Amino acid sequence: MSHRNRFLRRVAAIASLSLVAGCGLLSDGDPDDQGPIVVGTTSAPSTLDPAGAWDGSWELYRNIFQTLLAYPNGATTPQPDAARTCSFTDSTSRTYRCQLRTGLEFADGDPLTAEAVKHSIDRIRAIDAPGGPAGLLGSLDRVETSGDRDIVFHLNKPDATFPFVLATPAMSLVDPDDYPADALREGTDVHGSGPYELQSYEEGDRAVLVRNDTYRGFAKRQNDAVTIRYFKDSAGMVEALRDKRIDVTYRGLAADDIVALQEHDDEDLQLVDGAGTDISYLVFNPADPWAGRPAVRKAVAQLVDRGAIAHKVYKDTVDPLYSMVPKGLTGHATGFFDDYGEPSVAKARKILADAGITRRVPLTLWYTTDRYGSETGLMFQELKRQLDGSGLFTITLKSRPWKSYVAGFQKHEYPVFGRGWFPDFPDADNFIAPFVGEHNALGTPYPAKEITGRLLPHARAESDRAQTVKDMEAAQQIMVDDARLLPLWQGRQFVAASVDVSGGEQALDPSTVMTMWTLHRKTSW
Repeated sequence: MSHRNRFLRRVAAIASLSLVAGCGLLSDGDPDDQGPIVVGTTSAPSTLDPAGAWDGSWELYRNIFQTLLAYPNGATTPQPDAARTCSFTDSTSRTYRCQLRTGLEFADGDPLTAEAVKHSIDRIRAIDAPGGPAGLLGSLDRVETSGDRDIVFHLNKPDATFPFVLATPAMSLVDPDDYPADALREGTDVHGSGPYELQSYEEGDRAVLVRNDTYRGFAKRQNDAVTIRYFKDSAGMVEALRDKRIDVTYRGLAADDIVALQEHDDEDLQLVDGAGTDISYLVFNPADPWAGRPAVRKAVAQLVDRGAIAHKVYKDTVDPLYSMVPKGLTGHATGFFDDYGEPSVAKARKILADAGITRRVPLTLWYTTDRYGSETGLMFQELKRQLDGSGLFTITLKSRPWKSYVAGFQKHEYPVFGRGWFPDFPDADNFIAPFVGEHNALGTPYPAKEITGRLLPHARAESDRAQTVKDMEAAQQIMVDDARLLPLWQGRQFVAASVDVSGGEQALDPSTVMTMWTLHRKTSW
């Protein structure tokens, strides 16, 4: 193994962990009065209204709002949080009932009732905000309440993944008095029912969280206050960590900064290296005259060297991925490696020749400049080098900032474009379902009727998710055969922290959302 994987000498240790196990490797301590834990991230919220965001805003939501279900430390399946109990009440996974805990209230004292839950869920679909999470509720027919504590979700089809949906921060519970039923809420005055109250918020700069004494749920807070600082890039964030202006970093560490932290002794810093389930992939537009041809897509799949991308661009801080479903999830397969093996110019040339393509194929690859990290541009340059170098393609690279980039792929402007995916919940379904069907998260229709009409419905009717492996593997193989989506790499999660702060290795839930309440300062050595 290279020196990148060795333990840092003395106290700056790399703690290798499993997010699924959620095991603690650093010393424990009690909350103290040394001021708030300050967490740095490059993932700033796009809105403070949960009905409007299907993105990194979830990091903040998880800590200031409650959901009916969530993930206690070490849990791999959703457990009750605002709810006292939740379960399917039928054998077909179409009726899901939850009963709230007693005495729930929002931080401003308003009661959190069953009607507030119904309001919170119904408004997501009613508003259907661009970039919002309404797509997660495709299996929901209607919500009913009985009294102040009972909620029943009636589904329009069997869906054993529905509890996972309810556990996403998108389903955060909001006060009907503050959040309109048919419009997103403006302003920064937020009163949730989560472990923390949002004391103040400055867009793009910071969120100040303080302990919410009215919270009733499973979170055991190890601190009384957390301040989240938002940074434009990894370099500024790491500089702040070294200067002790922040205590912990999360999401946004660049590969060079990770390697620098790994390779240099530092008595004051530690780096936690954890499994992740975020993925990077290419999307081929079927309406494009070249990208729409299966032989072209398969030739690209035959040429792409994922190992070179992981090593040369990301300094081995990501792992090559050969399926849309990442390693660590039930149902993961390696179809692209099984079918294509190692990169081969000869095999790619034959794929094209068998389809009657004998000239160099012109393709334009698009990427966003400000969404998936500073290495994105370098990755696309490496892809261009690989494909141009084969003599079979002539690649043009183009890029846009995220907001205009989204508008472009929704209008089907790009022949091939890069995307990333952070899971909504830790199930193979969430790495297949969002990308197929006429209306999907890509804005590029992918009918895949065998997947949408048979495999996914059959798997969603199975409450024992271990029994969905055959369906998930079959769906992945269809995606390999189509080569409409080309997985590139699977990320790992790195948390850098001051050596006197513990809990970083426990802070990431199975969806890799940070739960700030596990962080604390060490009180003994």
